[in-house]
Amino acid sequence: MAPGLPPTDIRNPDYFHKVVDCQWACPAHTPVPEYIRLIAAGRYTDAYLVNWRSNVFPGILGRTCDRPCEPACRRGRVEAEPVAICRLKRVAADNKEDVGALLPKAPSHRNGRRIALIGAGPASLTVARDLAPLGYEIVLFDGEQRGGGMIRSQIPRFRLPEEVIDEEVGYITEIGNIETRYGERVGSLRAVLAGNFDAVFVGTGAPRGRDLDIPGRREGAANIHIGIDWLANVSFGHIDRIGRRVVVLGGGNTAMDCCRTARRLGGEDVKVVVRSGFEEMKASPWEKEDAIHEGIPILNYLVPKEFTHANGRLTGVLFEKVAARIDGNGRRQLLPTGEPDIHLECDDVLVAIGQENAFPWIERDLGLEFDARGLPRVDPKTHQSTLPKVFFGGDAAFGPKNIIWAVAHGHEAAISIDLFCRGESLGTRPSPMTNLVSQKMGIHEWSYDNEVSLDLRYKVPLRDQAIALKDIRAEVELGFDRELAYAETQRCLNCDVETVFTRDLCIECDACVDICPMDCITFTENGPEDELRPRLRAPAVNLTQDLYVSDMLKTGRVMVKDEDVCLHCGLCAERCPTGAWDMQKFLLEPGHAYGAKPCRHHA
Repeated sequence: MAPGLPPTDIRNPDYFHKVVDCQWACPAHTPVPEYIRLIAAGRYTDAYLVNWRSNVFPGILGRTCDRPCEPACRRGRVEAEPVAICRLKRVAADNKEDVGALLPKAPSHRNGRRIALIGAGPASLTVARDLAPLGYEIVLFDGEQRGGGMIRSQIPRFRLPEEVIDEEVGYITEIGNIETRYGERVGSLRAVLAGNFDAVFVGTGAPRGRDLDIPGRREGAANIHIGIDWLANVSFGHIDRIGRRVVVLGGGNTAMDCCRTARRLGGEDVKVVVRSGFEEMKASPWEKEDAIHEGIPILNYLVPKEFTHANGRLTGVLFEKVAARIDGNGRRQLLPTGEPDIHLECDDVLVAIGQENAFPWIERDLGLEFDARGLPRVDPKTHQSTLPKVFFGGDAAFGPKNIIWAVAHGHEAAISIDLFCRGESLGTRPSPMTNLVSQKMGIHEWSYDNEVSLDLRYKVPLRDQAIALKDIRAEVELGFDRELAYAETQRCLNCDVETVFTRDLCIECDACVDICPMDCITFTENGPEDELRPRLRAPAVNLTQDLYVSDMLKTGRVMVKDEDVCLHCGLCAERCPTGAWDMQKFLLEPGHAYGAKPCRHHA
């Protein structure tokens, strides 16, 4: 027989980290169940600080995050809707006390190193937050008059109030040792490199929206707007109205922001037109729902052919109808259906078909290499470019993503900059801090709520639409109040409280097997993984989640547990007569450059 799977090494931080699906999926690895329990206990400030340490912008992300954690949520094994992780983050931000005194401050003695940050968006601000407490002198450049980058310029105020941006950007700039040069747009990397900086971080985002070069573009130019530029002009008060009939081209989140903003600026007949199908749109499902809720239709499988115009003015857009077809090689293509073209009359068009990087200010003879797409060649782990003292992060490094990815990039870049300035290898990344503590309070009592119930996701209250659509600064989502927030926290399955098995205490009575509601525990002969997975009590079909395999037991069998479907209910530990099973809370905090923790204890 082929050798079986080796025993699982639960001392490896990645093992239980991967079991906490929400934290594993979060690019910044925020310990989600930890802060949800703190919210349930009414400890909103502590919950905020847990978030602030990892994701930097809890109030901002609690309203705007792309939520990669939620599709991974274990609640989805029980019912359709995950826990409202993102909106609970906002609860911590909305209900916290004054946290200023609890945040780290720059030391009085600087370390003699000077860092330039170009662009004051989320990636650069994260670098500043991580390096300033270590004594680095930070100089932050941005062409706008206030920090925040795309957070401020591209996210409408009805989704993200300006005071929230000001507050959370302020928490960083008030750390100390951070000189903000707002209104100072960098026009030359060479000039920055000549400015006595030990390292440079580029976090300028993806500032150029893609245009659409089809017939009529030049003639209708006055009423055809690039989506991200138009949103920025709205945010900064340069635009306050739009035509009655508006067509938005594109299927991403920017398109959703464009169409909803247009509704508030006088657009009575606003349509979104997308070349792909509805399910394939890049926009988050909730962003599409919000647009539809505000009476904005989304038309799919239409490809723009021409901007129509008359007497020097835009009159509409002509579209070709397409359909998805599979070619002989199994590839999906969008092909014309042969149906008559569709003409949509409009007064204005917003083009939101994607973004790309633009680095006209980076000279090409500095030793900094770019790829065929015009992106800098950047090490994906260290974020170092081919010019060793220059680092990139956020959309400037790898193209458009979202805020939480920019934060993750900022953390990694800060580690690299610190190592670089200390002359150490950038490959030596700091280890995460982990803790694994039993939750046992008695034979059948645990220090966490282990009840599994079927509770549907609670809806976030919305402002009355008649009011919301008249005021572009009126926040649409009102957020959970404390009562609703508590109810939503109770849907969390505490998947960071792990089932830990001790082989030497097991008497192989199979009581845990009998009581497990998910049939995720099997005592069986070991074997190769591809042979072992299908013969477990419930076949373990999700290959991305590891099996928990014990050392060999006295009968020659092993204990195999499918981590994918376990609900962390603790019944196995309650039923076990010898204590071979225990419920132990696993807490992981990723390694960061800065060592200063918030003063408040949150264990």
